[in-house]
Amino acid sequence: MLDRRRALQTLSASSLAWLAPTAFGAPRRNILRVAGIGTQYFKNSHCDVILTKIMEGWDHLGFEGPKLELVSMYVEQKTDNDISSSKSTANQVSIYNSIEEALTLGTDDLQCDAVLSIAEHGNYEIDPVAHQRKYPRRRFFDAIADVFQKTGKVVPIFNDKHLSWNWKDAKAMYDRARAMKIPMQAGSSLPFTWRYPNATIPVGSKINTITGVAFGGLESYGFHALETIQCLMERRKGGETGVKSIQAYPYDQMWKAEKEGRWSRQAVTNALMAAGKSADDLESRLHKENSSIYVIDYLDGTKAVCCMFNGITDEMSVAVEFEENRKPLNQWFKMELTYPYRHFEQLVRGLDHFFHTGKEHTPLERTLLTTGILTRSIRSHFTGGRKYATPELAIKYRPGKWPFANQLEENFPEPVKY
Repeated sequence: MLDRRRALQTLSASSLAWLAPTAFGAPRRNILRVAGIGTQYFKNSHCDVILTKIMEGWDHLGFEGPKLELVSMYVEQKTDNDISSSKSTANQVSIYNSIEEALTLGTDDLQCDAVLSIAEHGNYEIDPVAHQRKYPRRRFFDAIADVFQKTGKVVPIFNDKHLSWNWKDAKAMYDRARAMKIPMQAGSSLPFTWRYPNATIPVGSKINTITGVAFGGLESYGFHALETIQCLMERRKGGETGVKSIQAYPYDQMWKAEKEGRWSRQAVTNALMAAGKSADDLESRLHKENSSIYVIDYLDGTKAVCCMFNGITDEMSVAVEFEENRKPLNQWFKMELTYPYRHFEQLVRGLDHFFHTGKEHTPLERTLLTTGILTRSIRSHFTGGRKYATPELAIKYRPGKWPFANQLEENFPEPVKY
């Protein structure tokens, strides 16, 4: 694993300056105008923990934050606990009735330097087979891209979490972004949160299997769990080349799959121990109705095992097994699970850099691949463990470059007092 000295050497001076501008004494660039597009905006929602950091600082207390200015919002659904109106008034940010108006400020020209698209909450139709809520991520993206085409201008876009609830829309978003040369990133905060130990897997490592253990909704948190695995898996020798097949094992199929060697109880134990959790009595403690194991077989022979183990853990952790008898890496991806959820701060710090440079430091292909893995995993689970061959997921890309929160020995933050 890389120590601090080697980690510093692997990051460019400009990346370090953006990561900790005060400590490194680096000047920040001009403030950019951002349009925020969301489905719902209530306290603790993704709009809150992302957009509020732009308006009110990292701690939501009006102090230091990104060099970004939220100039407009579009919020599709207003809830009883909506805070978009109060935030709009307090921070003098106009709310518009359409995505086009939010990007143009009601004019005929693009009036923002970047766009945040956050379609994570809301009352939308549920797919009857895979039980996935059909959040309008593609509709939001297409509306944004339509404005770009209409005005003849393109600015960076960030799409929160996975690209879509279905593969067809996800691939269409990716293809259109690339065809229009739109700088675009997507994903969640998990690859950038604190890791304990804060070891970094060197690019080119000979990885055999990564086992992740997680909790939460099979889709909503399943994406987090898979992205946690993928941001490590992409660092293996040969880089990312794609996925051969995917199969989920619901509770009643897990134990047979264990005997067949599809997943390892020891690896699960190691991952749980990294987060201070126990693998004792899995069979009796595991929630039968909302737990599953996703097994991903990659084209190059490596394997990922994603254990959605509700009842066992409330953390995200992994066990990485290497070839040639190298010592495994068991790692906890630690989040701040209280307001203001500053693992999202690490995400927004990266977006600050991305929006200013227009250069993707987190591969859009990672999110495309993880979206494809997730959609197949969910359908496999709800169709009784059907195995899917995935020739469409032969996706190649190079690993991401943005560092995680404590890669440079940052301490986990003290709770904020309001």
